[in-house]
Amino acid sequence: MNPSCLQYALTEEERRTFNEQGYLIMENALSPEQVEILTAQVDRIYESKIENGHDSKTALFYPNFIPDHHSFLELVDYEKILPKVWGILGWNIYLYHAHMIATPPSGQEKNDKTFGFHQDSGRVNIEMESHPRPRLSLKVAYFLSDISEPDRGNFWIVPGSHLKDNLEIPKNREGQPEGAIPVCVKPGTAVFFDRRLWHAASPNWSDITRKVLFYGYGYRWIRTKDDMTVQHLWESSDPIRRQMLGASVNCNGHYSPTDADVPLRAWLKEHQPEMVDK
Repeated sequence: MNPSCLQYALTEEERRTFNEQGYLIMENALSPEQVEILTAQVDRIYESKIENGHDSKTALFYPNFIPDHHSFLELVDYEKILPKVWGILGWNIYLYHAHMIATPPSGQEKNDKTFGFHQDSGRVNIEMESHPRPRLSLKVAYFLSDISEPDRGNFWIVPGSHLKDNLEIPKNREGQPEGAIPVCVKPGTAVFFDRRLWHAASPNWSDITRKVLFYGYGYRWIRTKDDMTVQHLWESSDPIRRQMLGASVNCNGHYSPTDADVPLRAWLKEHQPEMVDK
């Protein structure tokens, strides 16, 4: 990893925003050229799924897309993004989950029904004995389509709700929870969000298809959330990318890692030592 990536290190203002609000927006994270290349690959996959029977009127949720094209792989340790991820979570991390979503126009009338607000990680939120629940992971969402206006299948969030174990849902499930807002961003924007942030997808009442790539980073002792068939990419990857793709010396290395398990730690000792506590 080139030390020049440290120009994108997490700032104290960004840390404060993420800790207080549970999310962080980075505009122009992707160049127009990157957006064009990634969009072409999402379109290719989406069209192939439709050819194989996917309903063109429903959203496509497609996990484990990293091996499908090198442009997806390049974002695993993207220099503008990964420094902010380790700035929040530390060095004992990897990509435990990735999925793309393409949400076509719903063709339905707009209504005010409450969206499906949730925290990520399923049973973790039931079985972890702590308050507030632990952060454990975050996601980075790369937006490829223009959702700078509402009603385009926007991702909805409740800022600051990552510190709440429960969310009050409106009676009769009409309207959205207090404080909920749509995330309205331009193509090329990256949105970081804490897994605990209460959030929801929404119907696409527009005439464009919403396209987003989600990269989930968590601690290396967390199991993968999808198949993550990326092992064949390890050999051609540099050490830090291999770590992000889940490589390890042995199982115990997920709990008591050596430098061989976590080359990011050794790199940080040299280039950003304040990020290495022990």
